[in-house]
Amino acid sequence: MKNIIFIAPHGTGKGTQCEFLEKEYNFLHLSTGDLIRQQIAKQDDLGKKLNDIVSKGQLVSDDIVLEMLKKYLEDNKEEKGIIFDGYPRTLNQAYALDELMQNLNEKIDHVFYLEISKEEALKRTLGRMICPNCGKSYNEYYPNLQPKVESICDKCQSPLEKRHDDTEEAFNSLFDVFIKQTMPILNYYEKQNILKKIDASLTKEEIFKIIKGEIEA
Repeated sequence: MKNIIFIAPHGTGKGTQCEFLEKEYNFLHLSTGDLIRQQIAKQDDLGKKLNDIVSKGQLVSDDIVLEMLKKYLEDNKEEKGIIFDGYPRTLNQAYALDELMQNLNEKIDHVFYLEISKEEALKRTLGRMICPNCGKSYNEYYPNLQPKVESICDKCQSPLEKRHDDTEEAFNSLFDVFIKQTMPILNYYEKQNILKKIDASLTKEEIFKIIKGEIEA
C-alpha cells in the first residue's frame, strides 16, 4: 500500500491533485472531516459524542481522530493506497500518525507540500466558484478557469456559487495559522527524506507529472 500525505494551504489545487491520484491509481481519499461526518451520521455512541463536540464548536481530540483513523486503515488495508488530506495538521499529530502506522506495519511513503505565496493563494481563494451540482470548480480571476457563460457551469449549466467562508478575513487567519503549524511538520518529514516540495504556480498537469514521477520512481 502507498500512503501519501498532502500538505497545502487554501488555493493550491490540492483537491484537484487528490482527484487525479484517485483516478490514476485508484487510491482512497481520506479526509478526517469526512470521517467525522460519516461517524456522526451513524448515530452510535461515538457518533453522538462527536455530534455534541462539533455542535458546540469544539475541536475533536487527537485521540478520537486517531481511533477513527486506526479503524479506517484496518478496514482498507487491502487497498492500493491512501491519500491523507488535511492530516496531520500539527507536529504531535505527525508523531502519532507515525506510531499508528508502525503498529499497523505500514509507513508514510510520500509527503507532498504545495508551495504558494500568500498573495497568490488569496487571489485563488477569493475568485473560486464551485458548481453545487457536479462539483466542478472555476475562478473568476483566471481566464483559463472562467466558465464560458458568466456564473454558469460549463458541464451541467447550474448556477455557480462561492463558499461562504471564502473571505479575506477568514483566509488571512487560516493561512497564518497553517504556516505556523506546518513548518515543524515539513522539517520533520524532510529529515525522513520523504518530503517533496512542489511549486503550486505550475499547471495542474505539471504538478501531477511531478507527483507521478515521485510515486513511480
